[in-house]
Amino acid sequence: MAEVDTGGGGKGKHKKKGGKKVSTKIDMTPMVDLAFLLITFFMLTTTFNKPQTMEVNYPDKTVKDTPQEIAKSRTAVLMPDENDRIFFFFGEKNEDVQETNYSKDGLRAMLIRRRKEVKARLGKDPIWIIKATDKAKYKNLVDIIDEFYITQNTTFAIVKITPEDQALVTKVKTMAAPTAAAQ
Repeated sequence: MAEVDTGGGGKGKHKKKGGKKVSTKIDMTPMVDLAFLLITFFMLTTTFNKPQTMEVNYPDKTVKDTPQEIAKSRTAVLMPDENDRIFFFFGEKNEDVQETNYSKDGLRAMLIRRRKEVKARLGKDPIWIIKATDKAKYKNLVDIIDEFYITQNTTFAIVKITPEDQALVTKVKTMAAPTAAAQ
C-alpha cells in the first residue's frame, strides 16, 4: 500500500506559513507478490518443446543373425570423409567411385536421382549403406540421415568402414588431388 507521511517539514524555531512538505513512501510488497504469482502461473502453464528425435529401428534380437540377401542393384554405399566430402558408389562394384558434397545440387540431387532410377527399374526403394571414415564428423552423418528423410530414402544401414573401403577412399582422394591442382 502507499503510505503518506504527514510529519511536516521544518523542525526549527521558525515555521513558515505555507504548505507542508509531504513525502510519499510506496510499499512494494503487493507488487512483488503479484510478480511472483505471475511467474509461478506462467511456469506451471507453459508447455516446453519436446525434443525432436529420429526414429531408429533395430533388428529383432529373437531372430538369429542370418545375413539377408539383397539385390546388389538396389544398394549404394556412402562414405563421408573430412572437409565435407562424400564418396559413393552404386551396387557391388566399387571401381566407379564418385565424389559429392552436402549441397542441394550434390548429395540431395544424387539421392533423388538414385531413388527414381531404382524405383523405376525394380519397383523398390534403394538400400543405402553408410560407412563413415575415421576423419568424418558426426555432423556429417546426421546431415546424411536428414537428407535421407527429406528425399524419402528411409532404408539405410550404418556399418563400420572396412580397411578396403578406407583404402579406396584414400586412392580416390590421391587421384583427384593432382587434377584439382592442375586447374
